[in-house]
Amino acid sequence: MHDQPAPAAVRTDLTIPLRVGDQRLSGRAFTFTGLSDGREHLAIGLGPWAAALHEVPRDGAPPLVRLHSECLTGDVLGSERCDCGPQLHEAILRISRAGGFLLYLRQEGRGIGLYEKLDAYTLQDAGLDTYAANEALGHGADERDYTAAAQMLRALGVRRLRLLSNNPDKAEQLARDGITVVERVPTRVHLSPANALYLAAKATVGAHTLDGVGG
Repeated sequence: MHDQPAPAAVRTDLTIPLRVGDQRLSGRAFTFTGLSDGREHLAIGLGPWAAALHEVPRDGAPPLVRLHSECLTGDVLGSERCDCGPQLHEAILRISRAGGFLLYLRQEGRGIGLYEKLDAYTLQDAGLDTYAANEALGHGADERDYTAAAQMLRALGVRRLRLLSNNPDKAEQLARDGITVVERVPTRVHLSPANALYLAAKATVGAHTLDGVGG
């Protein structure tokens, strides 16, 4: 029997302005205490997030939630080696329409950190895929743990959700931690010549649901 994570609590919340392309939005940012890994993860309520929470008991659609792992190179610098930046922007816009939460998780490089991720890039340039490169550095292929994400959701009052993700592991981990994923909603496939091999590895090795990628 998998033990549910210990309770966390909302530390503070405030409204922050957001911009995606030429669209100006706002979100409610939440910080937390008591997270299992001690990291500074952030939740952002987008669109009619409060209504989505309140309507769940009345059989309304539960909140749309994205667990997005930090990617400095993709999210901030616009690197095309991955699909992280486009997925982040897509998630903000889609959740703003539906109502829900973006959880921005400080798990760079699938949990190995920024410097090691850049080391992994050099191994990818030598021919390894993104998962094999992590393993060659002595790490697991994917070291991300979503216990803190489950704690954040519980602190926000989210027990049921629709998960915006192509990654089945996220849904499985949330379910083990007592969060009901009523639907896994796929993101778009942000395929380009620069990230084709990366996405193929996600599809074939990581079991991500990416139609038309990886054969």
